[in-house]
Amino acid sequence: MPQKVDNLDARADGAPAESSGVKSARRAVDLIETFAANDVWLSLSDLHARTGFPRSSLHGLLRTLLEAGWLEADANTARYRLGVRALICGTAYLDRDAVVPFATEALERIREKTGFTAHFARRNGTEVVYLETRESQRSTHLVSRVGRTLPTHATALGKALLAELTHDEIEALMPATLPPLTPNTITTLEALHAECAATRERGYAAEVEEGTLGVRCVAAVIPYRIPGTDAISCSMPISQVTDADAQRVGELLAETTAELGQQLRRAGIR
Repeated sequence: MPQKVDNLDARADGAPAESSGVKSARRAVDLIETFAANDVWLSLSDLHARTGFPRSSLHGLLRTLLEAGWLEADANTARYRLGVRALICGTAYLDRDAVVPFATEALERIREKTGFTAHFARRNGTEVVYLETRESQRSTHLVSRVGRTLPTHATALGKALLAELTHDEIEALMPATLPPLTPNTITTLEALHAECAATRERGYAAEVEEGTLGVRCVAAVIPYRIPGTDAISCSMPISQVTDADAQRVGELLAETTAELGQQLRRAGIR
């Protein structure tokens, strides 16, 4: 009698069909994330070089993702990019997040009071993900947008959130060498620990041209979770603010996020 494999069909090579399905699903996710990390059209050869997946597997994955709307194809160049389905699913995440409406109101107030761009973001590992932005009409340097990610060590948002962690937790999370985004980005764990200590002492994080040249930022954590996962920042062109101006905005953010944290807790949002 044929041997049964836990009620799963077996493939011709003897491996359970479920294992093959899980592998294909993992590769599909990796492929989508590869497209998300690159802002150019990618060919099958490009994808093979970036992922190492066999060309035969890539053919099937690309066809499936294309038919499902996760990818778009340029028939003239045989290249692909993310499709509209990615936007629809990403938007659904925001639509179902109970914090976003409250944070959006806070961003509106901050922009009105300061005249500068305000961001709401969440830490995801060693990155911060921008979930909402209210752009200043005077903004010329900024490219932050919903869904964009930046490294925690190079942003005020990230430093504010890393300061919620202990020394050992930061050591376990972050790489020993921190890649720079600009010549001003801190690149050592020692400097990062010092930044986190300063953040805890003053109640908000700050950076000057570490993430984007020509821009300085301040940020404060929204204290409704322990450790905090979300923060709000304000980005300011360095030509328009002094150190005293940045301090006033930082203190405003600390006050605003404290009020927002109380509001979220009263609403039962954790």
